[in-house]
Amino acid sequence: MEHDPRYLAGIVLFNRGDFFEAHEVWESLWMDTHGPEKPFVQGLIQAAVGLCHFCNGNLNGAAKLYRSSRDYMARFGPRYWDVDVDAFWRQMEACFAPVLAEPPDRSRTIDEALIPELHPDPAPQHWPDPADFLHEDE
Repeated sequence: MEHDPRYLAGIVLFNRGDFFEAHEVWESLWMDTHGPEKPFVQGLIQAAVGLCHFCNGNLNGAAKLYRSSRDYMARFGPRYWDVDVDAFWRQMEACFAPVLAEPPDRSRTIDEALIPELHPDPAPQHWPDPADFLHEDE
């Protein structure tokens, strides 16, 4: 499958931990998406923002975006756009467990070893340079 380079650039940024930047690139893709895949892109955006909030200590925002992201992506498993969606959500659940616990553990910071990654399979032959999709003010 040939993917939009913004999708792939967002994955590169996401896997680097540049969640805000991944969100920006995917948002550009989302604005140009009009088919049934639009909620999938929205879910990616919200997953990235949720991780950004978690990294910045905004645990309420992180939990809210985790849930909405999962809702958007629920219909796209087990695989979509060459990504193992089910595996991604297992990683997200492990990462967000302290925030989602009842009651939430507000003293926790994100465990960097548990931050999920996205790995398309098959991997693309060419990964775009994310800088080509970022504005200078980002």
